Amino acid sequence: MSTQPLTSSDTIAVSQTRIVVAAVFGNLLEFFDFTVYSFFALTIAKLFFPSQDPVVSTLLALSAFAIGFVARPVGGFVLGHYADKHGRRAALTLTIFLMALGSAAIGLAPTYQTIGIAAPVLIVIGLRAR
Repeated sequence: MSTQPLTSSDTIAVSQTRIVVAAVFGNLLEFFDFTVYSFFALTIAKLFFPSQDPVVSTLLALSAFAIGFVARPVGGFVLGHYADKHGRRAALTLTIFLMALGSAAIGLAPTYQTIGIAAPVLIVIGLRAR
């Protein structure tokens, strides 16, 4: 077995592999958050968007869910600019921190019965932070 030093093309291949793995990891975390929210959408609708009509509650919960998808490309532009200035690692760390913060905000938010209209506002803010 001979070990030869890495050439510049080997280093580039390793670097590209690390970039792809980091991007896949970040996307998996983000879509995990969206999947968990969609799984609990009916419960979220009852607790945070109460209405006389359950269909309206569900649509409000799903429209809050849609805000997260609309905010995703905006976050991509903002964090892409941040990554250009501070590096990919800093941007990935910030992204994971913001997703965890948004998930915690949703998980710890009091219900509509506790704080009224502020509850759905907190849910929407938590979804935008992700």
